[in-house]
Amino acid sequence: MSGHNKWSKIKRKKEASDGAKSRIFSKHASVIAMEARKAKGDVNSPGLASAIERAKKDSMPKENIDRAVQKGKAAEGAELLEVIYEAFGPGGTAIIVTAVTDNGNRTTPEMRHVFKEAGFALGATGSASWAFTKTADGYIPQNRIDLSDEDGEKLASLIEKLEEHEDVQDVFTTADSPDGE
Repeated sequence: MSGHNKWSKIKRKKEASDGAKSRIFSKHASVIAMEARKAKGDVNSPGLASAIERAKKDSMPKENIDRAVQKGKAAEGAELLEVIYEAFGPGGTAIIVTAVTDNGNRTTPEMRHVFKEAGFALGATGSASWAFTKTADGYIPQNRIDLSDEDGEKLASLIEKLEEHEDVQDVFTTADSPDGE
C-alpha cells in the first residue's frame, strides 16, 4: 500500500500549500513588476512601495521582490497592463475582476470563457463599477445583496474559477458574506 505512510501525507499537504504560495507570489510579482515599470524602478514611489508592502505581508521572500523590481525596470521586459472586467453574476451580484496581464488580447477571451462556462457574461465598462466605491485597497460595495444558498454556491464556484486564472489579482462582489469579500 504505497502512498499511505506519514511522509506521503506530509508531502501531498506541502505540495498543495506550496502551490497556493506560488500562485500568490506570482500575482504579487506581476503587480510589483508593473509598478516598477511605472516608477522606473524607484522603490520609494507610492505605488511600488505599496505593492512591495502587500507582498511582504504575504511573506514573499526579499529575493523574489528584488527580482520582480528588476524585471519591471528592464527595458526588454514585456509591458504589463492592469485590466478591469465587470459583470453581473448570480442573483444580480455585481462583480469586478482586476487582472494584470502582458497580453489583453489573450486575457479578455479567457475571462469571457470563464463567465460563459458559469452561465454569465462580461459587461461593458461601467456596467458594474457604479455599485462600488474605489479605495486604495480595491473596491467596496455600496449596497450588499443577500443571496440564496443556490446563488451563493454558484458565485463561490465562479470566484474560484476566476482566482485560478494566473492573471487575476482580485475579485470584488456586492454579495453579502460573513468575511466581507
